[in-house]
Amino acid sequence: MAKRDRLSGNEAIAIALRQINPDVFPAFPITPSTEIPQYFASFVANGQVDTEFIPVESEHSSMSAAIGASAAGARSLTATSSCGLAYMWEELYIAASNRLPLALALVNRALSGPININCDHSDSMGARDAGWIQIYAENNQEAYDNMVQAYRIAEHESVRLPIMICQDGFITSHAVENMELLEDEEVKKFVGEYQPENYLLNPECPMAVGPYSITDYYMEAKRSQAEGMRHVEEVVLNVAEEFAGISGREYGLFEAYRMEDAEYAVVMIGSAAGTTKDAIDKLREQGEKVGLLKIRLYRPFPAEAIAQALKGVKAVAVMDRAEGYTNHGGPLGADVMAALYRARSQALAVNYIYGLGGRDVRVEDMEGIFATLKQIAADGDAGETYRYLGIRE
Repeated sequence: MAKRDRLSGNEAIAIALRQINPDVFPAFPITPSTEIPQYFASFVANGQVDTEFIPVESEHSSMSAAIGASAAGARSLTATSSCGLAYMWEELYIAASNRLPLALALVNRALSGPININCDHSDSMGARDAGWIQIYAENNQEAYDNMVQAYRIAEHESVRLPIMICQDGFITSHAVENMELLEDEEVKKFVGEYQPENYLLNPECPMAVGPYSITDYYMEAKRSQAEGMRHVEEVVLNVAEEFAGISGREYGLFEAYRMEDAEYAVVMIGSAAGTTKDAIDKLREQGEKVGLLKIRLYRPFPAEAIAQALKGVKAVAVMDRAEGYTNHGGPLGADVMAALYRARSQALAVNYIYGLGGRDVRVEDMEGIFATLKQIAADGDAGETYRYLGIRE
């Protein structure tokens, strides 16, 4: 039976982890993810979990320890944000190349510089090609639900890859919302016990983890990673279907909000989707055919499904909360436009950079985006496809 509560996103993640009861949690604090290990440390101290909680001296060490624990056969994770993720850079690739299904609770925050502690997606977008599964949340409920599903996805026998569960710094991590929690026993049964296939502490199967790979083997190792990624979409959908059976909450690769007859659409990731939904509801009352595609699974990128969901639109705005410095837009824009191109879509597309360093996004801003899309469709020309929203020029 669901339990209603009022929680911040960080506290919701920590409670999900308490219910999962992982084997090893190395941690080093960094704003705005510090509360996750802080809350979890209290669960350890109170005897509510039997997790080995390891305070370490840096984020590099926290991911290194999580990798070592996972390689030894333990269910492990850590949490970080921003420059902490950047400090783990080397280890992110090692975790993925070793096919270790550990988890990372990432609270998205701008990367320096200039120094900023507020939300954007520059940290996780920088790591998008490291070989990790990436799942994003709009709100606290989704952050909790995604964490509960994380290990079922990462540990699946056809996947065996690390997973990054992302939420927006301060906007969801520190804001308190009403939400529903599953019973502890429900989560325990749903997640199950970890059954590693190969691990260092198995005396029946001697093995090496992370050995030097000469030219004859390196490409095959990378192809193995890619093969694991090929199965992620199907596993995500299957796990979501089973999760809906115990929670009543449905998830997919993305959420299509009022897209059934939409002529103008926005594609985005994260908390600003809530603001966009408010703008859509307001415009729908005025007879405008507008909709939203909110990406949940970003890596691997579900290109074909996204192109299919956008097949009926006349114009689309792809919203990036990270700059790509390509002179053409951000990473989500590049992925969506490539998907539309491969599908031979006739939709006119523009890419907006928005919300960097925590800059606010208002309902009025998104109404303006939809008005621009309507004008683009009327003109039959997207014009400048690389734009900024809410910038002082």
